Amino acid sequence: MGRVVKYPRYRRGKRRRRLPHLIYRLLLIGVVLMVIATANFAERGWAFFSAKMPSITTLSATAADQTLVGRASVIDGDTIEIAGQRIRFNGIDAPESAQRCQNASGKSYACGREAANALDKFLATSRPASCRFVDWDQYGRFVGNCTRADGQSVQEWLVANGSALDWPRYSNGAFAALEASAREARRGVWQGEFQKPWDWRAAQRDQTAPSEVIQSPSFAIVGQSAACNIKGNISRKGERIYHMPGQKFYDRTKISESKGERWFCSEDAALTAGWRKAQR
Repeated sequence: MGRVVKYPRYRRGKRRRRLPHLIYRLLLIGVVLMVIATANFAERGWAFFSAKMPSITTLSATAADQTLVGRASVIDGDTIEIAGQRIRFNGIDAPESAQRCQNASGKSYACGREAANALDKFLATSRPASCRFVDWDQYGRFVGNCTRADGQSVQEWLVANGSALDWPRYSNGAFAALEASAREARRGVWQGEFQKPWDWRAAQRDQTAPSEVIQSPSFAIVGQSAACNIKGNISRKGERIYHMPGQKFYDRTKISESKGERWFCSEDAALTAGWRKAQR
């Protein structure tokens, strides 16, 4: 019978324990390397994404020196959007998108849409736009003074070209001289008759409330009534009829300017524009 060699038990046990410890260490090293690689990738990705974003400062309701800079999308004649933030131009008011005015020939045209198109072309010539914070309005919009990349004031250009009006309630007359120049030259809305945008909005809220109709110098009528309360209505047949205060259907008649209906300041103005008086 040959010699029997016995190995200590602890040697067998020790060999069994070495393999799990090695696996754990390899797994731990792998996890660490994955974390490092992920962090580096995220840092590089954020740096690339940030380089593509427009330059925007942190907005604060109390910080008057904050500025938004970026490519502007036109919302309407006095409102733009930069990187998702609505910006209302300070101190001016442009015709609303649905608002219509009268041109030099007395023909109705979409003055609100025309103002927005003019603004879009103006901004496209020199990008990006820059807007310095002034205040927040009641709708939560950023109110600011805006310029193009070449430094030209957006508000000044709009008023000077008759695409917007000086809004004394907020401007303290800052654009009054430019407005007077546009009116004298009959540029933009000053070529014919129109309602001031803030009066037009009020009229939409209360269709029965007359509001002032502005006329260019060529439309001035001597001796016209100060109250523009003559209702120019369009019948279902397309006939243009005006109603005087006191006539039978005057109170029941509602004016919808989006349909081409309008207010007149005098009968002469209504007749000149091609409207006839209601029979009763």
